[in-house]
Amino acid sequence: MAERGSGLDSFDRKILDILAVDGRISVTDLARKIGLSKSPTQARLKRLEDHRIIQGYSALFDPIQLGRDHVAFVEVKLSDTREAALLAFNKAVIGVPEIEQCHLIAGAFDYLLKVRTAGMTGYRAVLAEKISTLPHVSNTSTYVAMQAVKEDGLAPL
Repeated sequence: MAERGSGLDSFDRKILDILAVDGRISVTDLARKIGLSKSPTQARLKRLEDHRIIQGYSALFDPIQLGRDHVAFVEVKLSDTREAALLAFNKAVIGVPEIEQCHLIAGAFDYLLKVRTAGMTGYRAVLAEKISTLPHVSNTSTYVAMQAVKEDGLAPL
């Protein structure tokens, strides 16, 4: 199996497509759906896991039912963008549970954060007490999402 997904054959891609929709499917059912027996299907799953193409299995939760329906995207500019400053910011951002995603950006700002809270009051507290106090933060700009149009992860291969 080659790096970065090249070298995946049609069986591997079918496995990934099925697991993207149903991560709890049994190996027997998965084998039946892809047209292989159980043993080669298990071997393919293990190889996909060993090569970190499949990085894990998790449950998806409905954030609205959990009272976390406020989504904001935050542009963050740092006062220092040398490697040590970026590493300090990266390490600190991992400890903020309200930050769902953090991406280093090539552009007019340094990072883009996806922040999920219970509401505007909760977001304001996270911005003031957590995001603004992260290492080297000099400026932030917030964009509040009005509706999630697509938020379900990767599309099938």
